[in-house]
Amino acid sequence: QVQLVESGGGLVQAGGSLRLSCAASGSSIRFNIVGWYRQAPGKEREWLARIYGGDTTNYADSVKGRFTISRDNAKNTVYLQMHSLTPEDTAVYYCYLGAYTNTRSWGQGTQVTVSS
Repeated sequence: QVQLVESGGGLVQAGGSLRLSCAASGSSIRFNIVGWYRQAPGKEREWLARIYGGDTTNYADSVKGRFTISRDNAKNTVYLQMHSLTPEDTAVYYCYLGAYTNTRSWGQGTQVTVSS
C-alpha cells in the first residue's frame, strides 16, 4: 500500500519561500509520475507540477518560474520549492503518485499560509 506524507508547510510572509516534502513508501517515485496539487478554501483543486521519467517536469502557468519540483530517489521523496509566495498561494498542498486520477495515491496535505 502506497503512503505519502507531506511536510514543510507553515506560515510565511509574502515574498518568502517554503520547501514542501513528500515522503513515499510502498512504491518507488523513480518509476512513477509524482506531483503536487493545492486547494484553497472555496476553490477547486489546482494541479501545480509533476515530475517523471528522467526528471522531466511540467508546471501550471500559475506557478511556473516560482515553484520547482524535484525528487531524491534514494530518499523516495519529492520536493516542491516555492519562492515569491503571495497570499493567493495560501492553500492545502497535496502530493500524489500515479498517472491516472482514479488510481492515484494521495498524501494527507500540508497547510501553507502566506500573510500579506
